[in-house]
Amino acid sequence: MDGREFLKMLEREMDKAVVGKKRVIELLSVALLSRGHVLLEGVPGVAKTTIAKNFANTLGLKFSRIQLTPDLMPADIIGGLFFDQKSGEFKIRKGPIFANVVLADEINRAQPKTQSALLEAMQEDQVTIEGISFKLPQPFLVIATKNPLEHEGVYELPEAQLDRFVLKIDVGYPSKDEEIHMLKRKHLGEFAEARTVFNLQTLLSVMEEVKKVYVSDEVLHYIYEIIAKTRVNEKLVYGASPRGAEHLLYTSKAIAFLRGRNYVIPDDVKDMAIPTLIHRVAVKAEYEIDGVREKDVIEEILEEVEIPKG
Repeated sequence: MDGREFLKMLEREMDKAVVGKKRVIELLSVALLSRGHVLLEGVPGVAKTTIAKNFANTLGLKFSRIQLTPDLMPADIIGGLFFDQKSGEFKIRKGPIFANVVLADEINRAQPKTQSALLEAMQEDQVTIEGISFKLPQPFLVIATKNPLEHEGVYELPEAQLDRFVLKIDVGYPSKDEEIHMLKRKHLGEFAEARTVFNLQTLLSVMEEVKKVYVSDEVLHYIYEIIAKTRVNEKLVYGASPRGAEHLLYTSKAIAFLRGRNYVIPDDVKDMAIPTLIHRVAVKAEYEIDGVREKDVIEEILEEVEIPKG
């Protein structure tokens, strides 16, 4: 299936449940096709949960939602051992992590050891229960939401965990026209859940096509130069890791596919640089006080790095 056709069908069906948010839907598609995970950041009420649920519905994937709270334990996510009175044996109870699309709602509310339960799942596509490893369903996508306004009673995600998210997506307020259109559709009762328009075989086939997208040596060098600049920039405490470079490669291939090409161009890399790297760097305090943000620094780096010709 052509990448443009794939994205068009997805957006058309998602439009039944969500107004606008095309960029968010596009980036979720990039993450899925990159076999990565997403951090959705936005204030309450901007449709983060609705987007995640209907994204899974449209793709025909099993959806699971975990509401993360301070008292949640790792076993509440991955599962555990229980005694079956009928059989008189201990059995494994699989937790909500066993789904294709897992919405980890308000991930920064969970205590660190519970957050860490997601690490093995996100990195290895498996979990360990009572010493036994279980493979997770494929494809597997964690969509973690975070409220940027909450600063009390929350646990900030460590850099090691942030680095495992292929993209960070900011879900902002809708435009004036979008919000009025949303209110009108709510008033008329026109919203409905998205139906399934893809099957698993088609989706896995599309993911294999993304793997085949060609990347020239010049573009690989361009990706490296961007990553290297983050490591020496005077405004940053630290730069992007080699995993960041790897993820920028994968997301560039995915966006190229969604735009109907079987090769990556520098514009694909530039388009993916901010959502792929923004959570992997940190601005120094003295610059942050002056209003400098991670996005600003990445944009400066993109201006500095020479774009390959040809």
